[in-house]
Amino acid sequence: MDSQYILGGIIASSLVLVLVLCGSISKKKATGSIHAESNGCIIRTSENGRCSQTVSGSTDIIIVGAGVAGAALAYTLGKDGKRVHVIERDLNEPDRIVGELLQPGGYLKLIELGLEDCVDEIDAQQVFGYALYKDGKNTKLSYPLEKFNSDVSGRSFHNGRFIQRMRDKASSLPNVKLEQGTVTSLLEENGTIKGVHYKTKSGQELIEKAPLTIVCDGCFSNLRRSLCNPKVDVPSHFVGLVLENCNLPFANHGHVILGDPSPILFYPISSTEIRCLVDVPGQKLPSLGNGDMARYLKTVVAPQVPRELRTSFIAAVDKGNIRSMPNRSMPASPYPTPGALLMGDAFNMRHPLTGGGMTVALSDIVLLRDLLRPLHDLRDASALCKYLESFYTLRKPVASTINTLAGALYKVFCASPDPASKEMRQACFDYLSLGGVFSDGPIALLSGLNPRPLSLVLHFFAVAIYGVGRLLIPFPSPKRMWIGARLISGASAIIFPIIKAEGVRQMFFPVTVPAYYRRPPSNLHN
Repeated sequence: MDSQYILGGIIASSLVLVLVLCGSISKKKATGSIHAESNGCIIRTSENGRCSQTVSGSTDIIIVGAGVAGAALAYTLGKDGKRVHVIERDLNEPDRIVGELLQPGGYLKLIELGLEDCVDEIDAQQVFGYALYKDGKNTKLSYPLEKFNSDVSGRSFHNGRFIQRMRDKASSLPNVKLEQGTVTSLLEENGTIKGVHYKTKSGQELIEKAPLTIVCDGCFSNLRRSLCNPKVDVPSHFVGLVLENCNLPFANHGHVILGDPSPILFYPISSTEIRCLVDVPGQKLPSLGNGDMARYLKTVVAPQVPRELRTSFIAAVDKGNIRSMPNRSMPASPYPTPGALLMGDAFNMRHPLTGGGMTVALSDIVLLRDLLRPLHDLRDASALCKYLESFYTLRKPVASTINTLAGALYKVFCASPDPASKEMRQACFDYLSLGGVFSDGPIALLSGLNPRPLSLVLHFFAVAIYGVGRLLIPFPSPKRMWIGARLISGASAIIFPIIKAEGVRQMFFPVTVPAYYRRPPSNLHN
């Protein structure tokens, strides 16, 4: 018996000696060399001397970020049998002032993804259209929902509650791992993204590898620069308030006030709360700390707020919970990169005036799901990258329509001393007030129910021509004719640069782009 203990001690001592020798050899090797393997992780030394571990799991897809896009994508791909690892910086419930209004087109995509129950049990409110206010007049614009089930409408809610519901649903799948951690960089080898470097909640540095990494880390993404050409524009900021103990003039409708200098929005986010977003143009905001913002809201904005909401608006300002967020727009301009893909606000942003961001993201997820569904092996990165170039082309008509409409409407809705701009703004209000096809067409575009680029351009110039007609009737004076010419010129100057940035060919003629016809590579089917 003693001899067995002695023998065991000799063997244990030998193993320790081998490990020590291996460790000393590894220190002499180049940075990043492997020097131990334990619990399914390969431990590596980084350049700063710290140890990082490569998780030797069997992940198919890494998703960076678990916001609306990341959480919905994780559930969708997990449901299709993909092994998904989601790394999110903060798994606590987010508290944001945007991403609170889902258009009917986005809700239809939510149904396609099997996520429609995520708007249940969060006190979400149905939204059936908009009320538009200008100079004391108003008009109600209803979504064209006659062909849909009664459940189909817009939804407004607390953004954080919605995201938590989707995270819970994603993490309920056995093949989806949702982890709190901070992705510090993408892992690149010979031009191919192989995974990510990240820190866990406890500060441990790890490397996770997968055939495909999808970056969905939001509008402040620090990873997008290596995957796209980010031309971010910040035309304005939203200043957010929550109004309590009041009712909107038009129940279950978003309210848009064409204010001076720019629009003011109201919509319900629960049965007892109304979100107010005040657009403040430019890069600089009045100071919150010294009371300039409160004075601005009370003296400039409050007099333009509908009477039914004014008292609650002022009370919300006095309460002091004033939040702000930059309004960013960024056309999608990706660098096709083997092993990686961008999604959500990390990839493409538009002014949030029209509430189209979640609709674009969910539409992109439906498209990507359909492209990945027939693939069972994602390991050929170059073949997968070439195939997924079709994603960038196929998404363009829907995404570009919503993006262009958001940018164009924001410019039209902002006040201007220029007579032609004033006429365009008034023409837009009066054109929508006509009702019927004149309002149904633009609202179908805005709601994501009929996001067709040609329809957008036709309606936009119909508004401009309507404005010119108003100027020329009954007597076309030279001054009015000049303003009319400048109105058409101004309308062109608004919409054509946005279309150019989105890509004319991809937006209007996607079938002429070779990537439109890409088929799944045969070696990825197996």
